[in-house]
Amino acid sequence: MTKGNKAVFIIGVVCSALPWATPPLALCLGIAFGLLWENPWSELSATASRLLLQAAVVGLGFGLPISEVIAVGKHSFFSTLVGILCTIGSGYLLGKMLRIPKTTGMLVACGTAICGGSAIAAIAPVLKAKNDEAAVALATVFTLNAVALLTFPMLGHYLGLGQHQFGVWAGMAIHDTSSVVGAAASYGQQALDTATTVKLTRALWIVPVALVTGMLANANQGVKVPRFIILFIVAALLHSAIPAWQPLWQGLSTLAHGALVVSLFFVGSGLNRGLLKRVGLPTFAQGTILWVIVSGATLLALKQGVLG
Repeated sequence: MTKGNKAVFIIGVVCSALPWATPPLALCLGIAFGLLWENPWSELSATASRLLLQAAVVGLGFGLPISEVIAVGKHSFFSTLVGILCTIGSGYLLGKMLRIPKTTGMLVACGTAICGGSAIAAIAPVLKAKNDEAAVALATVFTLNAVALLTFPMLGHYLGLGQHQFGVWAGMAIHDTSSVVGAAASYGQQALDTATTVKLTRALWIVPVALVTGMLANANQGVKVPRFIILFIVAALLHSAIPAWQPLWQGLSTLAHGALVVSLFFVGSGLNRGLLKRVGLPTFAQGTILWVIVSGATLLALKQGVLG
């Protein structure tokens, strides 16, 4: 490992932490580093990315009243349920058509339907997936996340989507929470608030989906709600319960934005040439086709007023 790699990596982190850094810029810097150099601290940066993202999501909760979280969750309940069922069903059929191993195909379908890597990590032990099956599914979703971060804001502006519309679209059509909040943050504050709430509400479906999958697979694996989702709700409760502390809540929300930007550099740095080779064309085709179907259907529903 050369000292040059480490120096460039540190410069990238510092640039992402500067006040003028934006989510797309941090992601692009990370992707450029991952493709051009070898990450000197790959395991450390993966852990940092996960922890920073979770802290950022919790911090964003301090900027939202709990009434708004509940309202968005109730409003999107039915559409979320229908979307998850249709996505998993379509993913399963695509996997069979492309002759992808059943477990890998189901992991990609569940990751697309719910919340990307978190869903894959929860469903993999339930399906008794091998390490390489989970790795391929994660790599597929991770690659598409990077594409979504760059393309969704541009498409949203081109299509004339409002802040709320874009937030709903991003929350329902982008895989991982990190990419959802990254794309929405570059679109606007209202889009970020809506997208974060829609995505975390969707992530709660990890538990029932994993339990049903376990019953169908005759598995007996415990599944837990990700802790950062619970802390996000607690943060929103505190925002509403102690209005006198609004300066503190706003400060924590601002810090969360900064942590989010830096986490996206770490996310991008994990996208390297070895990972791209590992995915394989059939699995990548399944993930891409399924993602395009979900994104297109959600966008059409928004444009037709079916989703609000």
